[in-house]
Amino acid sequence: MTQKNQLTQEEALTLLRGNPEIMRLRAHEKRCAHSPDGTATYLVMRIVSTTNVCIANCSYCAFYRRPHDPEGYVLTQEEIFQKCDALLAAGGSLVAMEGGFHPKLKIDHYETLFYAMRERYGNALEIYGPTIVEVIFIARNSKISLEEALQRLWQAGLRWIPGGGAEILTDQWRQELSPRKYSVKEYLDGMELAQRLGYGTTATMVIGFGETWEDRLEHLEQLRALQNKTGGFKSFLLWTYQPDHTALRGSRISNEEYLKAVALSRLYLDNIPVIRASFLTQGDQGPLALTWGASDFDIVLEDKVTELAGAKIESNVEKVLNWVRGAGITPIKREPFGLS
Repeated sequence: MTQKNQLTQEEALTLLRGNPEIMRLRAHEKRCAHSPDGTATYLVMRIVSTTNVCIANCSYCAFYRRPHDPEGYVLTQEEIFQKCDALLAAGGSLVAMEGGFHPKLKIDHYETLFYAMRERYGNALEIYGPTIVEVIFIARNSKISLEEALQRLWQAGLRWIPGGGAEILTDQWRQELSPRKYSVKEYLDGMELAQRLGYGTTATMVIGFGETWEDRLEHLEQLRALQNKTGGFKSFLLWTYQPDHTALRGSRISNEEYLKAVALSRLYLDNIPVIRASFLTQGDQGPLALTWGASDFDIVLEDKVTELAGAKIESNVEKVLNWVRGAGITPIKREPFGLS
């Protein structure tokens, strides 16, 4: 599946050193080869953190609590259903389920939850997650293989594995940020296995930790190589680190740097059809990314993890759509992914 004349890392660095407008125009042209000019697709979603108990100890996370912390929780099925019901009432169609590394939650906990969600909602609501690093943890915590865990979650109704947990795909940065979150190879092998078993998958990258453009390009190269091999990624989402209340601390990168990274991603990942813009981390500047290579965005009604780190949720759907229209883009609501 290798594409002809794919951008090299050296060519990408030359573009980054040049005129940003030239880079933007090239990325927009590539975007329009996949999606009509002047339009962008979107959906309304909610990220439900089923628990905040986690032993991964990621330095960039302000959300997690250690086992036995009095602020720790595990949502009940009814609490999750209430959130899903509210999402449907708001016109949403996708619920992302994330929960970190909870040492007491085995595979049967997730099977029971996903069976119950499919019974209650059928295909009216798509389930997105857990991430592959969470499934690796669930498998090892349950003393079963990753393949068995993925097969059992499929039987329970899960169809999508999101790209979260990637952050920056270099072993140096994984050691720096989240050494317990498995190696680059384990991450990529896990995603490839999920794709082989029939799961839809998406890719992500988080920037702003202090990594270089070369580090970012290494991340994109890892994703592009796997996509050349499997064709399994349906989209790529780029978002920015939020530092408030984290152990890592630091500061936010500018929207201008984010836009250049979006353009770079669109040009480098020529084999992934959709680049998604992060309105969650860019706010009302998010629609600018739709002219820098992105062609899709999410309206996120809840994301406790990034909110606690300083992101601001805008849950007024029409207000967000007006941001997009104000940028000269027509928003078009889409189905989650093709339900099965």
